[in-house]
Amino acid sequence: MLLTSKGVGKSEMGSLTATNPVSSPLHANGLSSRIKCPTFFNQKRRDEGSKRRPGVVAYYGLKKPPYNLDALEPYMSQKTLESHWGVQHRNYLEALNRHLSRSDTLYGHTMDELVKVTYNYGNPLPEFNDAAQVWNHDFFWESMQPGGGESPTLGLLQQIEKDFGSFPNFKEKFIEAAMTLFGSGWVWLVLKRKEKQLAVVKTSNAVTPILWDDIPIICLDLWEHAYYLDYKNDRAEYVNVFMNHLVSWHAATARLARAQAFVNLGEPKIPVA
Repeated sequence: MLLTSKGVGKSEMGSLTATNPVSSPLHANGLSSRIKCPTFFNQKRRDEGSKRRPGVVAYYGLKKPPYNLDALEPYMSQKTLESHWGVQHRNYLEALNRHLSRSDTLYGHTMDELVKVTYNYGNPLPEFNDAAQVWNHDFFWESMQPGGGESPTLGLLQQIEKDFGSFPNFKEKFIEAAMTLFGSGWVWLVLKRKEKQLAVVKTSNAVTPILWDDIPIICLDLWEHAYYLDYKNDRAEYVNVFMNHLVSWHAATARLARAQAFVNLGEPKIPVA
């Protein structure tokens, strides 16, 4: 959705409108008052030589986590959310919008599309790290919930048991992946399209499994800024707290349900609810 500059809004933290999901089209926000940007228009019209339309600007907006910033306490503090989401995540988004303000060649993509296009078949464009970090962070916030942890149920639990042997086996594999990831990155539970099964994968830096056409189900941020304020350098405690008290199996179940529209998990079809 495109908005004219008159439609600029303010977010609760002062610079970006927190409305549309990360996969939604670009929309206007308060950043436009601080960044001088060219008029945007779509690729097709540019190829056809159409004239630019004056007064139309568009950016990606900052999406708020689906809970209050203090809702994950005591396992993840409000101070961590204010720093991680309110500063680190915001910085990635604002850096991405600055990139986009200098050129209209990437205009019109959903965030998913933008991540894949800027990855450029393994030769990332300057916009990639910021776009992928925005995508990953939004997915991470939605992989947690107040009162999370415990165990999945129904169809998701059945699929985990089918692909990992048991839920404890999956949990052990996920924790091991998190503890053996070198440097900064992410650990994911994904559905692999070709293999038609769940798997645990690790990615470094900003890399995300959608680049390999995997379907993410949950993810854990393993950059140090994700846990240092609460757990210092104790990654093991952070990982275990995530699995036992934070991970949202409700979100994971909904994601698996959507994934089954693209991947046939076999007959009889495993219910997700």
